[in-house]
Amino acid sequence: MNQQANPTGLFLLSIKSFLKDVRDAPPLINVRFWCLFQAGLFFLPSSAFLSGLFLLPALFYTTPRQFKKFWNDRWNKAFFIIALLMLLGIFSSYTGWLAIVGLGNWLPFFWLFIAAQPFLLFPKARRQAAVCLVVGTFPVLLTGFGQLWFGWQGPWEIFNGLIVWFISPGGEPVGRLSGLFDYANIAGAWLAVVWPFSLALLLQVKISRLHRFFAFIFAILIVCALVLTDSRNAWGGLFLALPFVIGPTRWYWLLPLLAFISMFVAFASFPLVHPNLQTFARRFVPESIWSRLNDMQYSDSRILDSTRLRQWQVAVEFITERPWFGWGAAAFSVLYPLRTGQWHGHAHNLPLDLAVSHGLPVALIFVFTVVSLLITALKRGVLLKGVPNGGNFNEKIFDRAWWTAAFVLLAMHGADMPFFDSRINIVGWILLAGLRSMLYPGKKENLIKSLKVGGAQ
Repeated sequence: MNQQANPTGLFLLSIKSFLKDVRDAPPLINVRFWCLFQAGLFFLPSSAFLSGLFLLPALFYTTPRQFKKFWNDRWNKAFFIIALLMLLGIFSSYTGWLAIVGLGNWLPFFWLFIAAQPFLLFPKARRQAAVCLVVGTFPVLLTGFGQLWFGWQGPWEIFNGLIVWFISPGGEPVGRLSGLFDYANIAGAWLAVVWPFSLALLLQVKISRLHRFFAFIFAILIVCALVLTDSRNAWGGLFLALPFVIGPTRWYWLLPLLAFISMFVAFASFPLVHPNLQTFARRFVPESIWSRLNDMQYSDSRILDSTRLRQWQVAVEFITERPWFGWGAAAFSVLYPLRTGQWHGHAHNLPLDLAVSHGLPVALIFVFTVVSLLITALKRGVLLKGVPNGGNFNEKIFDRAWWTAAFVLLAMHGADMPFFDSRINIVGWILLAGLRSMLYPGKKENLIKSLKVGGAQ
């Protein structure tokens, strides 16, 4: 039997094709550092430490070349101003040494944004990077389902305890899938980021049936895991990604369908709906969804000071008291208990938390820069028209998925702060670096040559 006609042969060909793509470095990028970069992305959901062992050499390789053009890039200038204001804020901080330690959540990632761009200049490279993130998510799915359905629990250790996974039996919190992450909301954020890429894998054209079958199974597993995190943010990301990845040519039926589903969920979940209409809607919407969305699960235990609205209100009060340089990193976790008697580690909103910690100017510049990057990519046709200057359909849909993943992650930071997990922080800046790389005009080969990021392949 022809090898290409049987499932085993197709599977082996798929593995061979994947390994070829791993070694198929972007033009003039050294293949060894390209492989290190991909390995770092593959191991990222499993361990930030393990990922860093591969990512750091790759990023250090591009750093000397990238900084030659540092001052010629307006995006870099914005992050330099933010870094300068953060450093100045240390001298007036309320949180002391925490203000210095807290810069670790920002300054190294500004460097990552700059150093990662040469690896992501080409659509094919971004597609391969996205595939590494999706495939690397399998351990998260495996441990997540294992902890919920089979009672798997940690700690699991490798390298004599250098890497430890604290896997909670039944999830963290109990009943919610968390997998290799410390908390279900963080797991949900990661899954919401890789979901657009998983969807793009499924929607590719001219791929084998076995490849599409595996892509379909993986997409179903990610959707199931997303639902089981019981994270409202992640649920929102699940639906938000669909129209952007699938594309406007199918909006004529997709948007009405999503609106119809959302209407039923809203009628089932929220107050001020006529009781008869709400009862009817709840026949079709599972209780686990509508009770979670309206917080009825926690109505007996949740006090005012533990709600998002109260945290945002107090955060605004802190900002008005110190608007210019803020209170210092991690200030919200110190100040909120003093003001309310209730502890919370952050304000559950990135712009507000950033303004509390580092001042209103820092928050405004950061939000303006990131939103401008997303809008500029949108205006250049990344979402609607695909890859500028040509490219095949599979590459175009992955660039749509790339933009969507960045947009979903940004949206999730409006009601939560998953970036405090280093893996979410890293993937977020990788996504922003990829968006920046999409915007370079002209032939990118000439840009790489000017940066001298080459090497024999």
